[in-house]
Amino acid sequence: MNAEHTAALREFDTTTARWGRLTMIAGLLFALAGPAYLVLFSGLDVDQARIWTALIAIAGTFGVLWVVEPLTYYPILGQASMYQAFMIGNISNKLLPSALIAQSAIGARPGTRRGELAAVMAIGGAAVVHLVSLLVFVGVLGTWLVSVVPADVIAVVQTFILPSVMGAVLVQAIVSTRNLRMTLVAGAVSALVVFVLVPAVPSLAFFGTAIAVLTTAVLAWFLRDRTAGPSGPAAGEPAAADDPAVPAGPGDPAAPVPPRTEDTARG
Repeated sequence: MNAEHTAALREFDTTTARWGRLTMIAGLLFALAGPAYLVLFSGLDVDQARIWTALIAIAGTFGVLWVVEPLTYYPILGQASMYQAFMIGNISNKLLPSALIAQSAIGARPGTRRGELAAVMAIGGAAVVHLVSLLVFVGVLGTWLVSVVPADVIAVVQTFILPSVMGAVLVQAIVSTRNLRMTLVAGAVSALVVFVLVPAVPSLAFFGTAIAVLTTAVLAWFLRDRTAGPSGPAAGEPAAADDPAVPAGPGDPAAPVPPRTEDTARG
């Protein structure tokens, strides 16, 4: 990777970080505008004590996801896609599968530059498809479509669609990472949490995901292949073309394309 491409990627990181923060803050303000109006100007009998009580109740229920989800998604999506994903929503059942499929299609490993850029493009495409689908199937055909679909079919879809999507995401993630040791560690930890820890301590049921993710992350750090470099492949594994630590050759399809100049553009 030459100096021009390095500078371009550095500028990409700076730009996405700046606009990502601004759009997330703007989204937060818009989300709070409605409740703030109701509390301040609608005459509802809502005092600060009730607001703090509700906030504590929500934090106690969902607060663990505020930590677990960024830790879970970042290694696959990267910085720029994280801003996209948390602004759009439906990460686990729509955006994450899109990113994994795009990375697999071009042979990019999660955690690399190519993987991050593939995730950005995939999430943008997924958002466009989602909006068009909502416009057509909900906005235009919504009532009619629901009336003609049999109730049994709707029940089957509601029951099985989420497990099927999550199962596909799991398999795609395993294939994309290609790390047998960490896959076995994650599977063993998840099985212990689901079949041993939660039945023994039912009060930890809601925190099962957090416990599994954090435990797997800690074990992955201590059980990692120490013969490999910090960003390179494991010993005996061929270097991937999308690995930022490995420069691509001139005949490599993953090699960076030289930027267009005025002279070449005229030619």
